[in-house]
Amino acid sequence: MSTDTPPARTPRRYFWFVLVIALVVIVIDQASKWWAEMALGDGEVIPVIGDLIRFQLVYNPGAAFSIGEGFTWIFTILAAAAVVFIVWYARRASSIGLTLTLGLLLGGAATHLGDRLFRDPAFARGHVVDFIAYGNLFIGNIADIAIFAGAVMLVVLTVRGARADERATPDDAA
Repeated sequence: MSTDTPPARTPRRYFWFVLVIALVVIVIDQASKWWAEMALGDGEVIPVIGDLIRFQLVYNPGAAFSIGEGFTWIFTILAAAAVVFIVWYARRASSIGLTLTLGLLLGGAATHLGDRLFRDPAFARGHVVDFIAYGNLFIGNIADIAIFAGAVMLVVLTVRGARADERATPDDAA
């Protein structure tokens, strides 16, 4: 008995895709940070698009815009909580959109957690390596881009009324 409907993907299968996407984000982020420390470690600034986008190495002890520089350990706890929550929630994912969203968020949160745990100046108080300067607004990294993209996608999915446990329909694939 043949049907034109493709088999539905199980939440478990989507969960593995979340982990793969997160791993890709982690590898790209950490490789780019390694490059930044090697290429920009001597204080060099590399213009990419004039002064609008440039590469400039900084070590950020705080959150976005260096907020809360004296509370690095709190950001470590928040990053760990985010990783645990996203992994827990990702087990329910059953759509491609949510899988991509959660993978980006998990990868960004996990690589920030790794920076907080294992970078100088001390365990659980490490500074995040930032190197992509956006004018004079802020300096970020690849993980920040993944987190931002994941957050925007989450808002779009929420506005569209998507839920974690929705099953993909044949129309979704088209």
